[in-house]
Amino acid sequence: MDLELRHLRTIRAIADAGSLTKAATALGLAQPALSAQLKRIERALGGELFERGRFGVRPTALGEFVLARARIVLPAVSGLQEEAERFNRVWQDQRGFRLGATHGPLLGGLVDRLAAAHPDRPVSTYTAWSERDIAGQVADARLDFALIGTCGASTPPENERLVWREVARDPVFVMLTTGHRLADTPEIELADLADEAWTDVPGDGCFGDCFTAACARAGFTPASVYETDTASCVHLVQVGRAVGLCRATFPPTAGIVTRPLAGAPLYWRHLLGWHPETYAHDTAAAVFAHARAAHAEAAARSESYSAWLAAPGTAAPGSAAEQHP
Repeated sequence: MDLELRHLRTIRAIADAGSLTKAATALGLAQPALSAQLKRIERALGGELFERGRFGVRPTALGEFVLARARIVLPAVSGLQEEAERFNRVWQDQRGFRLGATHGPLLGGLVDRLAAAHPDRPVSTYTAWSERDIAGQVADARLDFALIGTCGASTPPENERLVWREVARDPVFVMLTTGHRLADTPEIELADLADEAWTDVPGDGCFGDCFTAACARAGFTPASVYETDTASCVHLVQVGRAVGLCRATFPPTAGIVTRPLAGAPLYWRHLLGWHPETYAHDTAAAVFAHARAAHAEAAARSESYSAWLAAPGTAAPGSAAEQHP
């Protein structure tokens, strides 16, 4: 048997009470159970700790030695526990937010809102094209939150280890140069863009396959698709080299208009994820509320999205339905 702190507390209680009967009462044990436990402790330490007599018990030389150490160790451990709890409370109050996100307009809005609401807590960010990379880092507690998107109703990565909540659900819009023949069209049929080259940002989800399937339903196969970073997508659209696929919240950009696709053949779910057994779980409700507010602000800045939302029969972005792991 390995000696444990509870054994030291038992030895101290017996010495303080001076009687196995009184010690058993103080410890909430039956006296036979306490006697049996003491014998096990004595075997582990190699000798008797107490002499039994008519008037109770008193420590042996070995017992005095063990008691002297116990009276040092037990207060030290109690002090350590109290200090650790105080440290953890302070650390929790000062700890910042570690956000991982794919490239999009919501990350900046969320950072701004968190920094304004918690000026004394640092906010750090990590961005990647891979939703799986970001979700994996949150699952391994290297990041606190994942702000990613999924195409349609597809399952987010690390779904068994993380809690996911839907921030919003947006239609996918198309970006056109302001000189494009359809730039003034309020809503564009996907088939009317059959002869165009396309550009969008990369990812490891199913968006590319969903886009190809939508084009097939519209009666064509995309001639070419340039997968590149956001700045390059914008440039290709501005110079008329391609039309771009974008989230409806894409911010106003010089030389570009964004327009909805008729029938909303593609949509994008913005998701916030965190590990249910980490510190992030305690702040998740507040972070989620900030993410929702950041999305609402981004949507309001887009004239085309605001017009689409205001159109008769158009549903507002999706509700914050929780995705259970």
